[in-house]
Amino acid sequence: MSSLKLFHVGAGGVAEVAARQAARERHLQELVERNMETFLQVRFLASEYSTGPRHGGRIDSLGLDENGAPVIIEYKRGQDAGVINQGLFYLSWLIDHKAEFQHLVRERLGAAAAAQVLWSDPRLICIAENFTRYDVHAIGEIQRTIDLVRYTYFGNDLLALEPVASVAGRGGRTRRHRAAAGPAQPGDGAVEELRSALDEILISLGDDVTQVARKQYCAYRRLRNFACVSRTHKQQLLVYVNTDPREVDLIPGFTRDVTGIGHHGTGSLEVRLRSETDLERAVPFFRLGYAAA
Repeated sequence: MSSLKLFHVGAGGVAEVAARQAARERHLQELVERNMETFLQVRFLASEYSTGPRHGGRIDSLGLDENGAPVIIEYKRGQDAGVINQGLFYLSWLIDHKAEFQHLVRERLGAAAAAQVLWSDPRLICIAENFTRYDVHAIGEIQRTIDLVRYTYFGNDLLALEPVASVAGRGGRTRRHRAAAGPAQPGDGAVEELRSALDEILISLGDDVTQVARKQYCAYRRLRNFACVSRTHKQQLLVYVNTDPREVDLIPGFTRDVTGIGHHGTGSLEVRLRSETDLERAVPFFRLGYAAA
């Protein structure tokens, strides 16, 4: 169980809110499915999805994340290493049944979403009461994108979801799997150097940072995106940070609120980078986004 402690603060003093396990695994699953986009930035597709009589299984939850990656979510009420192996079993099935999954996406979310499915980075999210150090080590040895998430109920109406570990598969990378920056475009060497420096900063914010590359943007995420770097601008870098623009001091020409304004990737705070100085003063915004993810 989580080492996190919560206290109720009132006029008469403070009282610890007792941590507890889910009453039933199904209760936890239903709560996450009803609020999947709020909790995980994953759009819900299906519950208890049958893999057919030959495969003989049922995937707890299926979804599509904010970058278009297929997501399998498996739950365990307690601490059970089997949740990882079970999830990997279903992930292999999913990769072999791309057409079936895309049909499901088209049926639930529309043709546009189905056409943008990111098959280079399918994800497995395991939610359990706890994980062991052996679980954390094991997922680092597997070339799949996997997130381990610890849940804790507090009292009757509080739920904590804590990322324990995240690793990137073949389609992404973490600090432990570095990759060379993409080739510079003619005439934009200074911008590409700035992009490389930005990449170093975003990746180094935590061991759980993974990178997801799409044609129009590159996302940096924990459980959810905390920063997206546009690929479509050659004279400057536009970074979209997952933080509330109302909670920061906006600087004309440097930061702006893009809530409700269409752009590539996710995030409501736009940060414009033209120099190393801009990059240095943008770091606090990146940290805010990382903390919120």
